[in-house]
Amino acid sequence: MEGQSPSTCTRRALLALPALLLARPAAAAFTLSDRGLTQGGFVVGHAPPGSRAALDGRALRVTADGTFAFGFGRDHGTAAVLTVIGPDNRREERRLPIARRRWQEQRINGLPPAQVTPDEETLQRILREREKLAAARAVDSPLTGFSQGFIAPATGRISGVYGSRRILNGQPRQPHYGLDFAVPTGTPLKAVAAGRVTLADSFHFFGNLVVIDHGHGVNSLYAHLSAIEVREGQMVGQGERIAQSGATGRVTGPHLHFSFSWFHTFLDPQPVVLPG
Repeated sequence: MEGQSPSTCTRRALLALPALLLARPAAAAFTLSDRGLTQGGFVVGHAPPGSRAALDGRALRVTADGTFAFGFGRDHGTAAVLTVIGPDNRREERRLPIARRRWQEQRINGLPPAQVTPDEETLQRILREREKLAAARAVDSPLTGFSQGFIAPATGRISGVYGSRRILNGQPRQPHYGLDFAVPTGTPLKAVAAGRVTLADSFHFFGNLVVIDHGHGVNSLYAHLSAIEVREGQMVGQGERIAQSGATGRVTGPHLHFSFSWFHTFLDPQPVVLPG
């Protein structure tokens, strides 16, 4: 500027620099695996170490390196709000669009009538088992197996998919919340990720089953087993043999029913364990 020395201009430019930096858009505080932004989807996020996170106001556990996880149920609405507060207390709130899906219909006939409409004594057993399973799926441990990725529990034809509306012996029932592998009785089954066995028991509908906690509310369930080869409280590694497939519980033939959850929300296992 005319009449001002070069040093004066330099000083003014330096004084204006912080304001210019503040005016720039802030860098994203976190990243997400976007493919999970759908009904039934599983999402893993990454934020700076020391961050805090919440989904629709519900606090999420975050690992020391800033990894967190959450999921959306079969009938989740079209949006969710994720909030991340960085170690510098900078807050970023992002509205997540949740894609809707269309679900198949599956008709299963030939089941014993008691497996479709149980008597009062059996119904009481089912209610007790639901409470036991709910307690196992409510575990919020600091384990980090979920952050290492997942493998398939077995190899075989897929005979049932997540989310399908089920008609049993002509009667509408709750949707199918798992992925069925049509494998023969005795097929070895593997842990899809490292974790701790939180349940190994026999249930009315599920037959022999195993539940594994992979940390942060993420868990996997293996049902209709002919043999259980782990015990409750046992730590298992990814790919470790945990059971054998079978035809126990409510089935029409041998197979593995595999479920994947975030706490009490059943998620679609197929994109997680069979991403191809």
